[in-house]
Amino acid sequence: MTDLVVRRAEAADLPAVGAVTVAAYAEFTEGPDDRYVARLADAAARQREAELWVAERDGEVLGTVTLAPEGSPWREVAEPGEGEFRMLAVAPTARRQGVGEALTRLAVDRFRDLGAPAVVLSSLAEMTAAHRVYGRLGFVRVPERDWSPLPHVHLVAFRLEL
Repeated sequence: MTDLVVRRAEAADLPAVGAVTVAAYAEFTEGPDDRYVARLADAAARQREAELWVAERDGEVLGTVTLAPEGSPWREVAEPGEGEFRMLAVAPTARRQGVGEALTRLAVDRFRDLGAPAVVLSSLAEMTAAHRVYGRLGFVRVPERDWSPLPHVHLVAFRLEL
């Protein structure tokens, strides 16, 4: 097995990115009719309006993350100057292989290179495995930024000082 490669997504990656994102979030959606599934699948919009990254091994996309720098419409909880990442997704078959951590480290390094003072994200309260990764990497909860895009969806916020 070759090493994991983290790189910017290319046009040829978009179908796989959409599929991996939908699969990774499937247990947290209300099924295929959930309106959010279409947003998860729309990798092309994320590539146009943010920075779309993939983690791949042997040509197979195993994970993806969307970086939302200043000015991106994908930002939700970032304050001016902060970096934010969204839709971190790991294929269910690739979990517990370091893919999520590699993508999180990429986000941190990228925003550090851009001069951001901090990186923030929001995550479903139920995504506890991801929260453990964030904690290991130094992210701390910022409950004052928790929010709900829908009455039944509660997102918790994390921040890492750079």
